[in-house]
Amino acid sequence: MSSNGHGARTYAVIGGGMMGLTVALRLAEQGHAVTLYEASNRLGGLAAPWQLGPITWDRHYHVTLLSDSFTRGLFRDLALEDEMNWVTTRTGFASAGRVVSMSNALEYLRLPGLSPIDKGRLAATILYGSRVDDWSALERTPVEDWLVRLSGRSTFDKLWRPLLEAKLGDGWRESSAAFIWATIQRLYAARRTGLKKEMFGYVPGGYSRVVERFTEYLTRAGVKLRVGQPVSRIVTSPQGPRVETPSGSETFDRVVFTTTPRTVARLCPELSSQERATFESVAYQGVVCASLLMERPLAGYYLTYLTDAGLPFTAVVEMSAFVDPAEFGGKSLVYLPKYAPAGDAVFEQDDATLEREFTTALRRLFPEAVANDVLAFRVSRVKEVFPLPVLGYSSKLPPLTTSLPGVTAVSSAHIVNGTLNVNDTLRVAERAARSLRLQDGLRIHLD
Repeated sequence: MSSNGHGARTYAVIGGGMMGLTVALRLAEQGHAVTLYEASNRLGGLAAPWQLGPITWDRHYHVTLLSDSFTRGLFRDLALEDEMNWVTTRTGFASAGRVVSMSNALEYLRLPGLSPIDKGRLAATILYGSRVDDWSALERTPVEDWLVRLSGRSTFDKLWRPLLEAKLGDGWRESSAAFIWATIQRLYAARRTGLKKEMFGYVPGGYSRVVERFTEYLTRAGVKLRVGQPVSRIVTSPQGPRVETPSGSETFDRVVFTTTPRTVARLCPELSSQERATFESVAYQGVVCASLLMERPLAGYYLTYLTDAGLPFTAVVEMSAFVDPAEFGGKSLVYLPKYAPAGDAVFEQDDATLEREFTTALRRLFPEAVANDVLAFRVSRVKEVFPLPVLGYSSKLPPLTTSLPGVTAVSSAHIVNGTLNVNDTLRVAERAARSLRLQDGLRIHLD
């Protein structure tokens, strides 16, 4: 332990997702000695790649928008931004068993199930949300109240409510209007910055290439990567916080958690009971996400919104409608996510059951997708993905500076009135890294 030179410190970063990798790189660039611990055998967290049949691609679906300044800035630092491919995508809309295009204004006017008045109020709601700057009042407003007032009860019941349930489950009832506001704001960000339209981008090779390049830069910066080394607990000592793993322990000047709040509570037995309760009180939504490698494309929509009840997944993401199919050997890559709280029974279903249910429902939506089109099927299960955007969320955040000397906790829980995506994750990571101080009594400001 101890300082490694004038003004420098030793840091342990817990968690090897995009947030942890970014914090570790920025601290190393400041001259600190950094060790990063990742429990799994791969870096990247939710952005980690995996093998699906003969291809390697992202375990979960990701997209970069032109307006995602933090993601593009990181890719620029990793010498990847110039490689990006930018694409205009199409959007699908499924209602009453039919899938139609919702990719432009004319198609929007033809959406089934909504009257002309409903469609006009829906468009006005989205336009209004894109122009609201102050989210504080929205965070105190139930999402149902706000949407019914602007869009009307019919549009809420036919469109907004199914979409909220798909993403938030029953948690939508406790959620604030700031959730929808943040979604609209991200989609309209390009236009607010003067760009004519929003485009979607990706790095060839997906996040496999991003994580590979990140690893190179971290190693070059002197970061010690302890991959496949879960942390057992963090305890204090006169020399500083001590990181204990099954294979030993090491003491540092500072420890920075980038994991979920519950993990902090579990690994820090010396937290006060009140502090522990705050960390454990953040309710997260999880995801079961199936990846399908298919012989043929479905319908050419990157994202298809689902409003019909009874489907076992909550959206259809056809990645090969966005990414060059050559990345997938000429085949089609489809994601079928199901968002659910950690205790939902879907997390206990085996892969064979999920494959049967998911593919049966997929063929109902896309009858041309025959049984032998599915070449590979694999399921990712993550019980804590993003915090539920409950009313007054910003006033309920877990502390960044813990009561344990030298221990800081920054996480996706600190994405206030945003949506969980790589750009918002990096926004929190970059601000945290800039705000970490060398002196005792570490304080972080993320506003």
